[in-house]
Amino acid sequence: MFARRNRTESELQTDRLTLRPPQMRDFEPWARLRRDSRAFLSPWEPQWSRDHLTGRAFRNRVIWAERAIRQGEAYPLFLFRQKDGQVVGGVTLSNIRRQPAQAATLGYWVGEAYAMQGYMTEALTVVLEHAFAALDLSRLEAACLPGNTASRRLLERCEFKYEGVAQAYLQIDGRWCDHVLYAALRYDRRGRVED
Repeated sequence: MFARRNRTESELQTDRLTLRPPQMRDFEPWARLRRDSRAFLSPWEPQWSRDHLTGRAFRNRVIWAERAIRQGEAYPLFLFRQKDGQVVGGVTLSNIRRQPAQAATLGYWVGEAYAMQGYMTEALTVVLEHAFAALDLSRLEAACLPGNTASRRLLERCEFKYEGVAQAYLQIDGRWCDHVLYAALRYDRRGRVED
């Protein structure tokens, strides 16, 4: 339903979104959305560096994204609404490990104005399909704060399963925080009875 690849291997589409790597022309809308959503995002994210919203830091982000995709290490994608081209958030497959693991870590964020509208469900659905089919990954891992019920529901809607708790897993908003761990498997047999 969602996965339609467009123009490049790293550009994906859903019914309402285009997902593609960041480009320098995206700086102003990205910075505006991040700035406008700061209070909404900061309880769930690592503390922003002082230069987080600067053009120089964004240029480094674009350079890193190009290199990471070329080397198959990560796939950072921005989410653009098709009807008006507005950036609404981002998804990154990072820490890609090949044989024997065939696994990656999934991270995501959505701007406050676009939260709870189904955009991230669409995005994660197509990213999972791409990760399993095109990238030949076997496992995607995600983590979120235990109290982030919206993120937990999103992961569960996208067929991630709860796997446990990691103590002091990441620094969020300047503090070491426990995280709940989830994973989606390409061939998921968890909970199935063997014949």
